[in-house]
Amino acid sequence: MKTYLVTGGAGFIGSNFIIYILKTYGDIQIINADMLTYAGNLENLKEVENNPKHIFAKVDICDKEAIGKIFEKYAIDCVVNFAAESHVDRSIYDPEVFVRTNVLGTQNLLNVAKKAWEKKNGFDREKKFIQISTDEVYGSLGDVGYFTENTALDPHSPYAASKAAADLIVKAYYDTYKMPVNITRCSNNYGSYQFPEKLIPLIINNCLNKKALPVYGDGLNVRDWLYVEDHCRAIDRVIRKGSIGEVYNIGGHNERTNIYIVKTVIKYISENLDNTINEDLIKYVEDRKGHDRRYGIDPSKIKEELGWKPTTSFEEGIKKTIHWYIKNKAWLDGIASGEYTNYFEKMYGNL
Repeated sequence: MKTYLVTGGAGFIGSNFIIYILKTYGDIQIINADMLTYAGNLENLKEVENNPKHIFAKVDICDKEAIGKIFEKYAIDCVVNFAAESHVDRSIYDPEVFVRTNVLGTQNLLNVAKKAWEKKNGFDREKKFIQISTDEVYGSLGDVGYFTENTALDPHSPYAASKAAADLIVKAYYDTYKMPVNITRCSNNYGSYQFPEKLIPLIINNCLNKKALPVYGDGLNVRDWLYVEDHCRAIDRVIRKGSIGEVYNIGGHNERTNIYIVKTVIKYISENLDNTINEDLIKYVEDRKGHDRRYGIDPSKIKEELGWKPTTSFEEGIKKTIHWYIKNKAWLDGIASGEYTNYFEKMYGNL
């Protein structure tokens, strides 16, 4: 039996990863450490709440003692660090919390894992620390070209800078101590259980409630979209086959402009649920500070070395995603209230 410590496992990608692993393998136990901040939700894990191989611990990754106790109680074979403050808008408003969680939290996890795993003759190569990062650490692309693992880091937002700093700390633990690590950098994820501050669930939620659909600037910023289940499979492949110390970019080769995404959601909901929903709901708002124009990932390395490739086209994935939110509107309504409502008004005003 292997034991994974999954941090941030009640969040969007983390919860999808836990569900994927427990569905796929019978010999893996998950310790899910999550602080349950605004984006963490145990409702995401209803599917596995009675699974004895899923053990939840409400823990702050910056808490050295609490993380240490987990390592003392369980023989952790792999740390998968999803825990992060992850929304660019929030990082512009309050950068400090991003540095604390994303940088100091990662460093604390590394320290505790190093203490538990390091032996006189080095590290047990069966152990591994996986840092889940983002393509945003690379900055912004022009109209051509793609991010590769050798692209220089050039983050433009406090969020991206905090993730780049965490990546460099993880790399330093490999370079200095030969700690068994990998870093994965993914493109924009979408799918079930995503908090509705992010573009796709925000637009779905507002369409369902016939509210204005805020679009930054001219709406022509480009992102590479990756279905979350494809991302989970990629992380699993890196855990099992990734070469120690390597970085792997994970992308979908599904580049779309933001306005294309918005209009796609409108069209689907109009045709399948409510034909009164239309593009009149779109409201262009002042562009985000430091808004990167384009992201695009070259995933050749993970394809060639580890045999992974995305299997969900954007056309298929976006339909599955919209359908999931419609089917789970009670979940969405429960999330999109209270603190989220206050946040939306702060970011976009009373549209």
